[in-house]
Amino acid sequence: MATFGDIGVAAAFNILSALIFLIAFAFLRLQPFNDRVYFPKWYLKGLRSSPSHSGSFVNKIVNLDWRSYIRFLNWIPDALKMPEPELIDHAGLDSAVYLRIYLLGLKIFVPMTLLAWAIIVPVNWTNKTLALLSQGEAGLTYSSIDKLSISNVPFGSPRFWTHVVMAYVFTFWTCYALMKEYEKIAVMRLHFLASEKRRPDQFTVLVKNVPPDPDETVTECVEHFFLVNHPNHYLTHQVVINANKLSQLVEEKKKKQNWLDYYQLKYSRNRGKRPMTKTGFLGLSGDKVDGINYQTAEIERLTKEIAEERKRVKTDPKCIMPAAFVSFKTRWGAAVCAQTQQSRNPTVWLTEWAAEPRDVYWANLAIPYVSITIRKLIAAVAFFFLTFFFMIPVSAVQSLANIESIEKQLPFLTSVVEQPFIKAFIQGVLPGLALKIFLIVLPTILMMIAKFEGFLSISALERRAAFRYYLFNFVNVFLVSIIAGSALSQLDTFLKQSPKEIPETIGVAIPMKATFFITYVMVDGWAGIAGEILRLKPLIFFHLKNFFLVKTEKDREEAMDPGSIGFNTGEPQIQLYFLLGLVYAVVTPVFLPFILVFFTLAYMVFRHQIINVYNQEYESAAAFWPDVHARIIYALIFSQIMLMGLMGTKGIYEAPPVLIVLPVLTIFFHLYCKGRYQPAFVRYPLQEAMMKDTLERTKEPNLNLKGYLQQAYIHPIFKDDEDDEDEGFSMELDDSATVPTKRQQSRKTTPVPSRFSGRSSPALPEHDHEGSLS
Repeated sequence: MATFGDIGVAAAFNILSALIFLIAFAFLRLQPFNDRVYFPKWYLKGLRSSPSHSGSFVNKIVNLDWRSYIRFLNWIPDALKMPEPELIDHAGLDSAVYLRIYLLGLKIFVPMTLLAWAIIVPVNWTNKTLALLSQGEAGLTYSSIDKLSISNVPFGSPRFWTHVVMAYVFTFWTCYALMKEYEKIAVMRLHFLASEKRRPDQFTVLVKNVPPDPDETVTECVEHFFLVNHPNHYLTHQVVINANKLSQLVEEKKKKQNWLDYYQLKYSRNRGKRPMTKTGFLGLSGDKVDGINYQTAEIERLTKEIAEERKRVKTDPKCIMPAAFVSFKTRWGAAVCAQTQQSRNPTVWLTEWAAEPRDVYWANLAIPYVSITIRKLIAAVAFFFLTFFFMIPVSAVQSLANIESIEKQLPFLTSVVEQPFIKAFIQGVLPGLALKIFLIVLPTILMMIAKFEGFLSISALERRAAFRYYLFNFVNVFLVSIIAGSALSQLDTFLKQSPKEIPETIGVAIPMKATFFITYVMVDGWAGIAGEILRLKPLIFFHLKNFFLVKTEKDREEAMDPGSIGFNTGEPQIQLYFLLGLVYAVVTPVFLPFILVFFTLAYMVFRHQIINVYNQEYESAAAFWPDVHARIIYALIFSQIMLMGLMGTKGIYEAPPVLIVLPVLTIFFHLYCKGRYQPAFVRYPLQEAMMKDTLERTKEPNLNLKGYLQQAYIHPIFKDDEDDEDEGFSMELDDSATVPTKRQQSRKTTPVPSRFSGRSSPALPEHDHEGSLS
């Protein structure tokens, strides 16, 4: 078991690592040649120019101003002083609300820590239960740090009622903090939507599962349906095109072009030697050929394939999917359509709010709707087996945290592991580090599963991956760590005890597992967060690209990798700390200060990164907050159930009936918050939509809305296509053009001639003669 000394060594190691990262960052960020790595967001906004463009050669590389090194830690106050409204304007509401998760952690756990150390710790410390158990026949293994936990309270002691009372206090305080935060963020979201500039998704609805019609194409069917059922508000639409293969070809061509640029730059530096490459996998196998000639031939081949595929996509009806982005003349009309059932058959003409264009995950729009259910089933099964088989390495990691128990089974290792520093390192650092390494590849796997499942926006993909990451952490990092770790540490005790005594031993052993999570928090939450701000990987890759590929200023801008906030990985990490904090607040309060260090450090670091580094890929207006709230509630309920079970093993049989009230109250509180605040995150109030529309008509009476919307939801692969106008993919229609159709009966119910999508209502400005993209 890890002792205070082991925890101290681990804390010193991780604090030293964090300080090294922070000092290295503070130094590297001051160097001109690193400016694009540590301030890319300002370059993307066009508000910062490279300091390496002026001065001597040395000044372009190294900052020679000694005064700047005296203020090398000024990034901390700079990151904290930007007001929240300015932060929202600068980085978006998603980023600002993400930071509030860390603030919520501080709001919840700072009062908890003060109360726990003032009340619970003295109650636990002033007992001798563990010392007596260690002297018995079973010889329970424990450390000095466990004397601060509930395990040190004698069986059946009335002191346990202190923990019961504090559980009520902590629950009420957590619920109060959650409710105030939910209320605040709901107001922030509505205010953001009301004050935000015009966006295409405010007027657009995604329509799925368009029913087939033998007499009409998908575009004609969509147009006629909305002209009939939304005659006063329908404006235009864009059918969904399956251009996945074309996108893959274009992406492959870009990679080949990068290699060609690299070989040409390499050859320009050494004209006496032609660069060579191999034609096999990653250039590591196959025939050795001239690199420039090979990549040039590959680009020519791909150019022909791209031209053929582009022509096929534009002419083949099979590339048209039964889905479309339908835009309306008002936000009110879009809100009504998105939030109502369109047809008597609830399985067709399915509508939902369209994601903003940069949030759309275009590859999944080509997935047939009928296959989504099957895909979800396969994804659920795959995730189950991933979680199940991952228990093996996680259980193995736990053995590293229990040196004493392993020594009994492997005595030949005693002389090595008993060295003070080695023992402290193995028990205090290695378990958390090993677990962190095992979890590195997990987010990529979970994102692949989410993509296979068929979600249609990047934000939805990240939310689903975050949910599964949280479940994975809950099962493997938390439950398996407790069960496997407790079983390993007390294996000898279990074998010698009678079956009726085992529950009591489990009740003693589970709180003692806090030492492992303390080491995990220090590795992942202290050193890991400090390593985040250093951006070592982007730093290395930027300079490699800058040396081998960059030839122009545009190339240098493309070499910048600002990255994103990584909601699918960051939020589950935060939720794990909420879970650990809530579970161990009553059981092992010594854990709480380590949690506070994480929330404080992470808030400062991520605030700096959001202001200076991360590029906002999309804006969901904090649509993820209900998930954050719900997962904290689930963690709170689990902590209450765990405390009930623990009390049952401690001989306080009156406590579980008293504690059962807590999860019941917490569930009712969750239902209240869900009914009171969640609608603001899943629906758009018609009142708000009408106010926004009225204000916009007053300010811009001649707004050409159709011109604004007609290009918004074209597949990105066609937006920059220089040949679009020539090939007619996005051509304009004149007033005499008609939509060809064999289905004449639909004209009887169409309120006005369907000559083109936008001319279905007199509300359209007279000068607006753009044609449909359909």
